[in-house]
Formats: sequence, structure tokens, C-alpha cells
Amino acid sequence: MKYEKTKRYTMNKNIDNNSDGHAGPGGLQLAEFLAEKMAIKSNKKLIDIGFHRGHQTCFLAKEYGVSIVGIDPGGTIGGDDYGIEPLMENARKIGVEDKILGIEVGVPNTLLPNNYFDYAYVTTCLEMIRQYQGFEGYIAALKEIHRIIKGGAILGLAEPMCIDMPIPDCCKKHNFDKCFVTAEVTRKAVSDAGFTIIESGYCEDSGEWWLEHGATSDDPNYQKDIELMVDSGWLSFGYVLARK
Repeated sequence: MKYEKTKRYTMNKNIDNNSDGHAGPGGLQLAEFLAEKMAIKSNKKLIDIGFHRGHQTCFLAKEYGVSIVGIDPGGTIGGDDYGIEPLMENARKIGVEDKILGIEVGVPNTLLPNNYFDYAYVTTCLEMIRQYQGFEGYIAALKEIHRIIKGGAILGLAEPMCIDMPIPDCCKKHNFDKCFVTAEVTRKAVSDAGFTIIESGYCEDSGEWWLEHGATSDDPNYQKDIELMVDSGWLSFGYVLARK
């Protein structure tokens, strides 16, 4: 993929000047990859789940003309705040504040209306629910997404995933083995939540995204572990495209 839309930005990872390695791999390239898969059209309503600082949210609003409700409980990680304030600050920078509404809430308790959105977009988010709440929590989040989107609406899910092979032992300290699963397992979870699968697989640029993500860390050991997991073939980044 050539990422023609992403190239319009001076920083092709973020809207603002925050390195934001904690938001995960891919950045705006991931947003363009998934948006193209979803065939997002303008003047539709999209729910962005777990928007972090809103880089991808703002990119989608600007480049695809969708109206977006972004939900995220907000907080601080690595000294960087995330949530509604960074989201709206970034929205103002590129002139899309009238197309975005941020709400401080998370799945599965969104309190949003049934059958409302045309698209659901979720990246680098639900795998953390799997780590802390297990598969039951993961499925509950997917079922909530299913509830709030319209019949026929499209779900685009992309998150860190692994290949079906052993993780390097030295890398288990990062708990990646507790929250990352294969594309096949993720596909089944989405199906079990009531969706009809359209497509699933691994992003061809995942290795590059992970290495760039590792390079944002101040911890050289973390960088080396990311390189090892990528080189071993275990660590990747996958996606599932589905319809309600």
C-alpha cells in the first residue's frame, strides 16, 4: 500500500508533535490501511473506540469526511495524557473539531443508543481488555460494538496479533503473550459476537510498524525485545473486517 493520504502529513505517525509510542504501532498508516479496507464514505457516522490522543480519529474525519464519536476513558501513560482534551486539541489543529465528539467512556458500558453508527473502528485497544478481563471481557466489548452499530454496518478491527508459533522466552516479561492472539482466534471472537466476517489477515507492513514503535521507547532492552519478536516471526499486526 502506498499510503497516499498519510503522505499529506509532515509526520506520518501523528497529527501533533507527540511521539506517542504508547499508542502502538502503525499510526496514520494503520488508519489509512483499515479505512480503505472498510471503504469509509463521507457523511456517515463512525464510532472510534479507544482513540487515545485522537491522531487516527482526526485523520479519518479529515480524509474521509465522516462524523465521529470517539470514546476513551482517558488517563496518563508514560507521562503523556490521553483522552478528550488531546483529541479535541488535535482536531482543532487540522480543522475537524466540528466533525468529532469525544466521550469519556469505554466498552462494554458505553450507554450509547442501539443501531446508531454506520461504522465501528477500533485499533490497538481491545487486546488490552483481553489481557485484564480475559476472553469474556473481549467478547463483551465486541457484543457492545455490535449493539450500537446499524444492521449492515461495518466493523474494522486492527490490533497487535501474533503468528501461531512460540514467543521468544525472554519476551514474556512484557505480557505480550497474555494479550496477543492470532488472526484466526480474533476472527472467531468477532464471529462469536454476532458479526459476519468479510476478511481477515495480517498487515504486510507490520514488521516496519513494530520496529518504529520500539524505537520510540527510551528502554534499549524493550527495543531489542521488539526486534527479536519481529525477527522470530512471532510478532505481527492483524485485522478483521466484518458486517453486522
